[in-house]
Amino acid sequence: MKTTNLLCGILLFAGIITATAQKKYSKSQVKKLKEEVETLVEANRKQTQVMVDKIFSFAELGFQEEESSKYLTGILEENGFTIEHSISNIPTAWFATWSNGDGPVIALGSDVDCIPKASQYPGVAYHKPIVEGAPGHGEGHNAGIPLNITSALAVKEVMEKEGIGGTLILWPGIAEELVAAKAWYVRDGLFDDIDMCIFTHVSSNLSVSWGPTSGTGLISVEYMFEGEAAHSAGAPWRGRSALDAAELMNVGWNYKREHLHPLKRSHSIFTDSGDQPNVVPSKAAIWFYFRDVTYEGIMEMYAEANDIAKGAALMTGTKMTSRVLGTAWPRHFNKIIAETMYENIKQVGLPTWSEADQKLAKAVQAEIQSKTTTGLPTELSKIGLPVLEPVSGGSDDIGDISWKIPTVTMRFPSNIPGLPGHHWANAITMATPIAHKGVTAGAKAEALTVMDFLLKPELLAQAWDYFNNEQTKETKYRPMIAADDMPPTYLNKDKQDMFRSALKEFYYDETKYDTYLEQLGVDYPTVKQ
Repeated sequence: MKTTNLLCGILLFAGIITATAQKKYSKSQVKKLKEEVETLVEANRKQTQVMVDKIFSFAELGFQEEESSKYLTGILEENGFTIEHSISNIPTAWFATWSNGDGPVIALGSDVDCIPKASQYPGVAYHKPIVEGAPGHGEGHNAGIPLNITSALAVKEVMEKEGIGGTLILWPGIAEELVAAKAWYVRDGLFDDIDMCIFTHVSSNLSVSWGPTSGTGLISVEYMFEGEAAHSAGAPWRGRSALDAAELMNVGWNYKREHLHPLKRSHSIFTDSGDQPNVVPSKAAIWFYFRDVTYEGIMEMYAEANDIAKGAALMTGTKMTSRVLGTAWPRHFNKIIAETMYENIKQVGLPTWSEADQKLAKAVQAEIQSKTTTGLPTELSKIGLPVLEPVSGGSDDIGDISWKIPTVTMRFPSNIPGLPGHHWANAITMATPIAHKGVTAGAKAEALTVMDFLLKPELLAQAWDYFNNEQTKETKYRPMIAADDMPPTYLNKDKQDMFRSALKEFYYDETKYDTYLEQLGVDYPTVKQ
C-alpha cells in the first residue's frame, strides 16, 4: 500500500472510532439493545428456514452458484442493501452494503458452494441421492449466508430504530471448495476499507477460536503439457506424449512425497489425459494442491513442483505451462472478536435437540460406522485457543482475509459429529430442523457480537491493536496470486450443466410447501429399521 493510502486508512479508522464514540451507551442500554436484536432473530425463524432449504435445493458447485446468488442478493436488495455484482471478475460473486452513517464497517461472510456427487435426501439416515451423481451440500455451505442475512436484518432494524451508526457488508465465499475467490477479493482491495470480519461455517457445535489454528494454507496449481499427436500404432515414434509428461511429473512428485515434512500435504488429479488410446495425447494436464502450515513452506513446495514439471517436459520433449487456480493462507483469528463472541455464545447456548433430531444423528453415525455414537452435542465447546504446535489438515481461504483485517470464524451447530466431511452423509441434516435450529442459534450469537462492536468502540480499537501489534508484528501477508492471475471461473461448468435441469425439478417451492422435507415427502427422521 502506498504511504498516502496508508495515511488515509489510518485517518479513516480514527474517524470511525471518533464518530462512534460520540454517543455513549450504558451497560443497561447495551443489554436492552442486544435483547431486542436477539428477539428479532428468533422472530425470523421461518425466513431463516426457507433460505436454508432453498439454497440446499439449488445444489450448485463453485463458480456456478447462479441461482443461489440471484436468490440471496434478491432478499438483500429487497431489504435495502446495495448490491455490487461480479466482483473480482467472478460472475456469481457480490458485495451487499447497507449503511446508517458513520460507524464501524463490519463484514459478514460465508461460503455457498457444494460438493460434487454429494446429492442426498435430507432427513434420511442412509445414502439416497436426490439426483444420482449430482452435486449436493455435503459441506453444509447452504446455511452460512442465510445465518448472516438473518443476523444482519435484525441488527439493521435496531440500528435504524435507535440511530446507531455503522455499515454492514455481506459477501459470499464463492468456490471455497476450490479456494479460488477470497485471495482475489483481497488482491482487488475489497477489504481495504472494512474494519472487521465475522465469517461463519457449519459445524456440530457453537464455537469460536483465536490465534493460529490447526490446518494448512495452500496453493492450487494446474500444470499443462503440450506435445505432438501421432497414430499410436502406425507411427508412435512421431508423437511426443503430453500424457507421458504429466505422468512423469506425477511420478516425480510422488518420489518427492517421501521427503516431505509430516505437516505438509499434497494431492492431485489429472484434468486432461488425452482423447482416445489410438492417438498419442498432444495435450495433458495435472492439478495439484500443495499444503503447509506456513506461507514459506507452501511456496517452497510450489517451487519444487515447478522444477519437477520442467524436468518432465524435458524428458518428453514437450512444452509446459502452469496456472494458479486458487490459494489460501494459513488462518489466524482475532483474540478480541473471539473473546467477545464467546461471551455471546455462552448466552445463546446450544439449541434444544428433539428426540427426532438425536435419533437421526445416531442413525447416521451408525450408518457410516463413526467412532462417535452419542448423537448431537448437548454441551458447548470451550473457546478455541491458539495452536502452539502446528497441526496439519484442511485449508480455507478465509485465511487471506484474516491477514488483511481482524477476523474470526464462528462455527455453528447444524451437522452431526464424527462424519467424514465432503460426503453425502454431511448433507443429511442440512435441510432439517437440526440445521434450522443451529442457524438460528448462530445468527443470535453473531448479531449480539455485531451489536457489541457497534455500541462499544473500544472493542474495535482493541481488535486492531491485537492485529497490528501481535498477529502481524512479525508475519506479513504476501499474496500468492499475481496481479494478472484471473479466477478460474470456468471450473465446474460442465459438471453443473450436466445436472442443472434434473436438479431444477427439485428446487424448493416455499409457496407450496412449509419445508423442503415436506416437498420431498420425507418422514422425519427416516432411518433403517
